[in-house]
Amino acid sequence: MGQFFEVIPESLIKWILAQKVFWVATAPLSSSGHVNISPKGGPYFGILDTKTVWYLDLTGSGNETISHLYEPNNGRITLMFNAFEGPPRIVRLFGHGRVLENGTPEFDIFVKKHEVKLIPGARSIILVDIHQVGSSCGFSVPFFEFKEWRTTLNEFFARKSDRYENGDEKESMPRYWALKNSASMDGLPGLDVARKTAKEENITPLTKMVGSAALERKQTSPSFGVIHLILVALISSLATVFLLPHMEAITQRFGIKTT
Repeated sequence: MGQFFEVIPESLIKWILAQKVFWVATAPLSSSGHVNISPKGGPYFGILDTKTVWYLDLTGSGNETISHLYEPNNGRITLMFNAFEGPPRIVRLFGHGRVLENGTPEFDIFVKKHEVKLIPGARSIILVDIHQVGSSCGFSVPFFEFKEWRTTLNEFFARKSDRYENGDEKESMPRYWALKNSASMDGLPGLDVARKTAKEENITPLTKMVGSAALERKQTSPSFGVIHLILVALISSLATVFLLPHMEAITQRFGIKTT
């Protein structure tokens, strides 16, 4: 039977910290925007207190979570944990998230204070202020046996970091972020450093989405431009109709010379 709490019960803290994987869900405010769910694995999660958790956000090809948290009046986020061994259990942490970007004073202070072990490719820390915790049975979740952590992502960014340290400026993380983390698939702004680097170094971010959905997104911005042009033309026409009969008087009044 499901239960709800305003804080993380002490009885669940040890269990949550023992899980090898969890899922993060966010969404834009627009009803036409895309809901995102991201799996997170590795020893990069922590509980500060019964109302605050954090995780180290590693670089990826997308940045939906960051964009949704940055969206004004948004910030909604849910973390979900499943029991894949032992008694069945599902725990959801509902809250609002904050982004501490790598390279900012807030990020550096948090890392130092909580002794966070950084690895190449760490782009931010996501803080979650929890207002509701839900626990349910999870009877339909199958058993899985943990084998080992995947190391591919960490090794990829470690090599990238080495190449940058050896003088290859093109291998900098801000350039990678500018290319892939400047915006969400719905066009919401992504990492601040990504957008700044893209502008300074004239980097064109990769196009996200394909097919009719991508075409609709591309047409969204230009449509406003067309409306503006129509309004300008309409105002110009009205101005001509009402002002033209009085142009001679206007030019004489203000001393305007016409040819």
